[in-house]
Amino acid sequence: MANTEHLELLRRSLEAWKAWRATHPHVRPDLKDADLRRADLAGANLAGANLAGANLAGADLAGADLRGADLERANLERANLIGAELNWADLRGADLERANLERARLIGADLRGADLNHANLRQATLYQADLRETNLSGVNLEGIDRRKAHHEGASLEEANLSGADLRQAHLGWANLRGATLERANLEGANLNEADLSQANLNGANLERATLSGADFTDTNLSGANLACADLSWANLNGAILQGTNLSGATLIGADLQQSHLEGANLAEANLSWADLSGAALEHANLEGANLIGTKS
Repeated sequence: MANTEHLELLRRSLEAWKAWRATHPHVRPDLKDADLRRADLAGANLAGANLAGANLAGADLAGADLRGADLERANLERANLIGAELNWADLRGADLERANLERARLIGADLRGADLNHANLRQATLYQADLRETNLSGVNLEGIDRRKAHHEGASLEEANLSGADLRQAHLGWANLRGATLERANLEGANLNEADLSQANLNGANLERATLSGADFTDTNLSGANLACADLSWANLNGAILQGTNLSGATLIGADLQQSHLEGANLAEANLSWADLSGAALEHANLEGANLIGTKS
């Protein structure tokens, strides 16, 4: 339960709260399980506060300082967190459904198992954030910085990741079915066994990405950069790879049946034991490619 004194101060006024925090800089606010639904906490200093299990549904936390705060299992449904500071916050299992996190800073935040269904994370910073097993279905992640973020097993179905910076991100086994990753930077990212079927990766950068066993069924990869990427045993059945750069890529055992490889650059690619049955290869560059055991 929350500390009664701390909760009353916060509810009294933000001015009173600010003054108390200034005179008690070493006291950790205890707001565990507090009922703060629809509270006006814009700009409040809640750094390091214990808000585990708190109900903040619909609360206004725009620009609030929540760095290092404990928000485990907190209810932040539809909360306004525009520009909020959430670096290193503990948000494990938190309910952030339809929350507005535009321009929020979540560097190193722990979001494992959190529900961010249809949340707005446009231009948010999630550098080194942990999003394993997180539900990000239908999320707007346009233009965000998620370098080196962990998303293993995350659900990103139909999420908007246009132009997102996902360099070296960990997305193994993630569900990205139908996601929009147009022009996203996935250089060096780990997408082993990820589901990218029917996703839009038009013009995306996947150079040196690890994509072993990934599902790209009917995925749009036209104009994408997959140079030196590992696509061994990946499913690219029906994938659109027109004008795609696959030079030096590893495609051992890949399923490329009915794929569209018109004008693709496959120079020095390893296609041994790949299945190219019904693939369209007009004007494709196969110079120096390894075609041992390839089925066509």
